[in-house]
Amino acid sequence: MFGKRGSEGGFGGVDTRPPPSVASTTTVKTEAPAAPRPAPEPAPAPVAAKRFESAPPALQPMRPAGPRERSEAYYDTKSQVFSALIDTIDLSQLAKLSPESAREEIRDIVNDIIAIKNFAMSIAEQEDLLEDICNDVLGYGPLEPLLARDDIADIMVNGAKQVFIEVNGKVEQTSIRFRDNQQLLNICQRIVSQVGRRVDESSPICDARLPDGSRVNVIAPPLAIDGAALTIRKFKKDKLTLDQLVKFGAISPEGAEVLKIIGRVRCNVIISGGTGSGKTTLLNCLTNYVDRDERVITCEDSAELQLQQPHVVRLETRPANLEGEGKITMTDLVKNCLRMRPERIIVGEVRGPEVFDLLQAMNTGHDGSMGTIHSNSPRECLNRMESMIAMGGFSLPQKTVREIIVGSVDVIIQAARLRDGSRRITHITEVIGMEGDVIITQDIVLYKLKGEDAHGRLIGEHVSTGVGRPRFWERARYYGEEARLAKALEAMEKQTD
Repeated sequence: MFGKRGSEGGFGGVDTRPPPSVASTTTVKTEAPAAPRPAPEPAPAPVAAKRFESAPPALQPMRPAGPRERSEAYYDTKSQVFSALIDTIDLSQLAKLSPESAREEIRDIVNDIIAIKNFAMSIAEQEDLLEDICNDVLGYGPLEPLLARDDIADIMVNGAKQVFIEVNGKVEQTSIRFRDNQQLLNICQRIVSQVGRRVDESSPICDARLPDGSRVNVIAPPLAIDGAALTIRKFKKDKLTLDQLVKFGAISPEGAEVLKIIGRVRCNVIISGGTGSGKTTLLNCLTNYVDRDERVITCEDSAELQLQQPHVVRLETRPANLEGEGKITMTDLVKNCLRMRPERIIVGEVRGPEVFDLLQAMNTGHDGSMGTIHSNSPRECLNRMESMIAMGGFSLPQKTVREIIVGSVDVIIQAARLRDGSRRITHITEVIGMEGDVIITQDIVLYKLKGEDAHGRLIGEHVSTGVGRPRFWERARYYGEEARLAKALEAMEKQTD
């Protein structure tokens, strides 16, 4: 029965298996005739196993050149070994073993299968095969080497045969591939099931997350014509800080000092930017300067913020069930968190009518609240907030809506991904007030391009606009930060001169 499921599902019914965080491997089935038989030439198998064990699996994906090119013969051999493994092992014992024990037992059985079937393989190929099959049974299959690399920002799977990654802001194709579209779909189901969601023909679009907070989107057939499309926005294992963004050139040291003060003195902040511009990373960086005794409540579609404060409550939206009931929207979360005595409210991404509730929260004593919005400039960010309020069905005069925005938002920080793949903070902009029906803003810091070097990398610098006393000066004075703010602005102005 199990062998049949393995051949039909491509992954041995793995979508019903416990998630990879729970150990899962196998004991040999008593009815399987192949496993107890002695191998004709057993000597090479233990050597291969020993060699494999000497190199920790976690280090294997970190090879600088990436995974080796695999031939069709390799994939054919892997398919035969995998089928034999599925016929040999008993998944009812899978969850009873630790991850290490599970891998060891799978390796032992695979080594026996290779010896019995007399496959001609080099030591390197056998190591790759062992690791691939362990990943197939226990982890995320071919994705494991990519997930282990910390230099990858995005993983984009376009069906079973195409996998792209983004490294240093540039997209490149890899040699990774899946056995077939069913294996890919099973891995997608395994990922989303960990956060209580599902992806199938009746619910083909799903947002989820990995245990480390990486954002996952899946769109499955029949909507995705060439097989499931899986997109993973990876999070670095080491949390980035503003000081590290300075090293990367995303912001100048003086600009970073201004951002630290903005976070410290509880300005209401909207982080604006396009897709992949680093909005969530910047939001994580700013939350490092929230006082540790403040109660912070986060509202997100997929919980990915990584706040370091001890008093954080994380809320996540929920899609509708099969009957179309039970959906919890971002608006529901923001409204509810107002009853939870928050000191700061952080909305991971504002996409619709919830912007009105966030603005109301900012305007009713929850200073220091933050959110992100997709837009390409601070002025466009203000226009998008107006549009999203109108989408919510609020029949308010335009001037009233703008007055609410002006009374709520203190600072807009604009992030951008430039054409060379680098990410920069291009504007730190204050919302000043209104003149007639027009919202007035002033830029404090701007990023100006100067050109590009011989390698095609863009060259630019962050400059002061000459604003000596921003609108939040009094707020900085209230928190005892006015001297630090004056010093940062003065240093930036000198550099500009």
